[in-house]
Amino acid sequence: MNKNNGYQSLEKHFRKIRNLQHLGDIASWDEAVMMPAGGGESRAEALTELRVLLNEMLSDPRLQDWLAEAQTSVGDGKSWQAANLREMRREVDQANALGSDLVEAKTRAFMLCEQAWREKRARNDWVGMLPLLTEVVNLVRREAEQRSAQSGLGLYDSLMDLYEPGMRSARVDELFAELRQFLPPFIEEVMEKQRQRSFEPPPGPFAIESQKALGLEVMKILGFDFHRGRLDVSHHPFCGGVPHDVRLTTRYHEEDMSESLMSVLHETGHANYDQGLPQEWLYQPVGASRSMGIHESQSLLFEMQIGRSHHFLQYLSPILKQTLTGSEAQGDWSADNLYRWLTRVQPDYIRVQADEVTYPAHVILRYELEKALVEGDLEVVDLPDAWDERMRKYLGLSTKGNYKDGPLQDVHWMGGAFGYFPTYTLGAMNAAQIFQCILRECEGVLEDLARGDLSRVRGWLSEKIWSQGSYFEVNDLMRHATGEDLNPKHFERHLTYRYLEKFR
Repeated sequence: MNKNNGYQSLEKHFRKIRNLQHLGDIASWDEAVMMPAGGGESRAEALTELRVLLNEMLSDPRLQDWLAEAQTSVGDGKSWQAANLREMRREVDQANALGSDLVEAKTRAFMLCEQAWREKRARNDWVGMLPLLTEVVNLVRREAEQRSAQSGLGLYDSLMDLYEPGMRSARVDELFAELRQFLPPFIEEVMEKQRQRSFEPPPGPFAIESQKALGLEVMKILGFDFHRGRLDVSHHPFCGGVPHDVRLTTRYHEEDMSESLMSVLHETGHANYDQGLPQEWLYQPVGASRSMGIHESQSLLFEMQIGRSHHFLQYLSPILKQTLTGSEAQGDWSADNLYRWLTRVQPDYIRVQADEVTYPAHVILRYELEKALVEGDLEVVDLPDAWDERMRKYLGLSTKGNYKDGPLQDVHWMGGAFGYFPTYTLGAMNAAQIFQCILRECEGVLEDLARGDLSRVRGWLSEKIWSQGSYFEVNDLMRHATGEDLNPKHFERHLTYRYLEKFR
C-alpha cells in the first residue's frame, strides 16, 4: 500500500467539498444580489440540502481512518501537507459536532430569517422579526451546546472558534477592557479638537452611475483583478465567492457618496486577500484565509489605514472630483478638506457608517449582547431594551423604538453568525499593527500612496499574509508578518497620531 494513500484520499475528498462549497457561495451571492423575492423559500431548501450534504461529507467515518493513516506519513512537521492535515482535522471535528438534523434546521431558519429581515428592517418591524430571530437564537444555543460538548470550550467560545481559531472570550475581554479605558476620554478629546477644525462635505446629489464608476476606478487602483471578480449592489455590503470568482457588493445613496466609496475600499481589501491566496492550495483547507480577524485586517487596512490617509487622498481627490462632478464641480475637493471630512468623529447609530474611533464601541456592544444571548443570560424579547441601554452607555444615543437602527441594523444575527462580531475590532488591531510594520520595512511607502502606487504595499501583504493561506495558526501568522503577537497598543498609537497629532 502507498504510505501516502490516506493523505491522497483526503486531498481528493476535500477537493470535492471545495467545489460544492464554491457552488454554495455563488448561490448565496445570487440570493442576496439577484434572486427575486419569490425565490427565497426554494433557495433556502436548495442551500439547506447542500449544507447537509457537505456536513455529511465532512462527517464521513472514512475520514478518521484516512487522518490516522495520513498522520503516520505526513507527521507533525512544518510542511504544507502537515498544515493541511491540521486544517482538515479542524474541519472534520467541527462537522462531527453537529448532526444532520440540526444542520438542516438551522440552515433553513437562518436563511428565512435573513430574507425576512430585508423587508422587516425597512419597516422597523420588530414584532414581525421577533419569532424568526427567537428561533434562530434557540438553534444557535443548541449548536453551541453541541459544539461545546465536542470541543470542551465554553458555549460562546465554541462559536467564536469557527471564525477566529484559538481566540477565547477571556482574551477578548482583556483587549476590550483596555479599549473601554482608552476610548471614552480619547473620543472627548478628539471631538473637542475637531470642533476647532471645520470641513465642508462634498455637495451632492451624486448620480448612482457616477458612484459606480468611481468604485470601479478605486478597485482598479487597489489592484483588484476584474478577470476574477465583479462589483454589484446588495442590502448590506459584503465580499463573497471564491478566489477565482470574487463577488463584491456595495450600496449607494445619492446625497452621500462616502458609504459606497468606503464600502468599496473595505470589500476590495477582503477581495485582494482572497485573490492573493496560494493558487496551488486553493482546493484544500490550508489554502483558505486564516481567520476573520485576519480577513478584517485586510479590509480595514485598505479602508482605514490607506483609504482615509492624507497621502492617498492627495492622489484620490482629483479623481473623486472629476468622476463625481465632471466639469461642474462645486465645493472643496482638496485633500485637506476630504481628510477632515472622512476622519470626523461623531457617535452614530449605524455601525457600518461609524468612524474608526467610535466603531469599537459598536463592536463591544454587539459582543456583550450576543454572548449573553448564546449563554442564556438575555432573551431575544429583551434585546431592544438591552441594546438601547448600551447605546446610551457607550455612545450617548438612544434607540428606543428605533429598531431598524438598533437590533435590526445588522444581518449577522439574522443569518446565525454569532461569535463573529469581535473579529471586526480584532481586525482593526491587526490592521494597525500590520501597517506599522509596512511603514518600518518599506521606506517611502506613504509617498507611494500619494502617487496612487500600491505595488509595495500589495507585495508586502502578498508575501507575508495572502500567500500564507492557513499555513500558520493565527498568532503564528502575526509573528511571521510583524514579529510579535497581536498588540493593541499599535491601534491606540494609530488613532492617537491620526486624530490628535496630525494637523495639530
